[in-house]
Amino acid sequence: MPQIGPYTLANPVALAPMAGVTDLPFRRLCARMGAGLVVSEMVTSDPSLRETRKTSLRTIHDAEVEPRSVQIAGSEPEQLAEAARYNVQLGAQIIDINMGCPAKKVCKKAAGSALLADEALVADILQTVTAAVDVPVTLKIRTGSAPDARNGVTIARIAEDAGIAAVAVHGRTRACKFAGSAEYDTIAAIAAATQFPVFANGDITSPAKAAEVLKHTGAAGVMVGRAAQGRPWLCGQIAHYLATGEELAPPSLLGQRDILLQHLIDLHAFYGEFMGVRIARKHVSWYLEHQRDYRAQRQTFNRLESAEAQLGHIQNYFHHLCNEELAA
Repeated sequence: MPQIGPYTLANPVALAPMAGVTDLPFRRLCARMGAGLVVSEMVTSDPSLRETRKTSLRTIHDAEVEPRSVQIAGSEPEQLAEAARYNVQLGAQIIDINMGCPAKKVCKKAAGSALLADEALVADILQTVTAAVDVPVTLKIRTGSAPDARNGVTIARIAEDAGIAAVAVHGRTRACKFAGSAEYDTIAAIAAATQFPVFANGDITSPAKAAEVLKHTGAAGVMVGRAAQGRPWLCGQIAHYLATGEELAPPSLLGQRDILLQHLIDLHAFYGEFMGVRIARKHVSWYLEHQRDYRAQRQTFNRLESAEAQLGHIQNYFHHLCNEELAA
């Protein structure tokens, strides 16, 4: 199993950090359903934003599975180092540095995947942060800035020299954003050129795809991102398949109902009813997107304004789904 500093992961399947998705309720849920590592939403390194509601919620770790991994983002080495120290004080056991986000609002601040174009700054950031904390520091990157500027191997070697404990690599460049298909040759080259654990990320949508990517890249593990939205059991399915070669069926309709209901309850409790009801809408959309009347259900659900109404709607919806399944 992959080793990150003193932590041996339960399995080689990690949940990728995703802004607006991998909040505490979702991380706890995915860990409970089999993810070997879960990583927090991106936390800004800007100290002036620490007291904002968004940042405060992203630094809560109540009843979170260990090791607790917190991703930080920024572009100034000393500011990132201070952010690392601050988050360790709040309970982070692993600090992850974001150099993979392609979002315009992140890159325009020369953070996220924009940093990959400045190898000297990358080295400065990584050396400064690893020297600032006594916990393992990991790194999330893309394969480069653009298809004609794939410097992922160089960045990974810089990271290893700086004392980074593991790296996750998304198989697209910054310029690609999420278009097209991920490529894994660069990830294979990174795994071959380094000694630390490499996690392959990008288009890991099924257990079979995960096994294929691991075989192709020689990576130590996989990191699952968007495919886990609405499927918190996916990481566990992948881990089971990698360990046994056997496909693990997704939860039954009743099982999915119970998972979704508990997820909603946790969201309402974590954010409060007003925010929780609104944040629940996107998660429910992901859970239901493969059902035949998905669009109508999404529109109906998105008009609901109370936690009680949301829970009641999901109860009734799955009751009808189960009756249809029995009648088929």
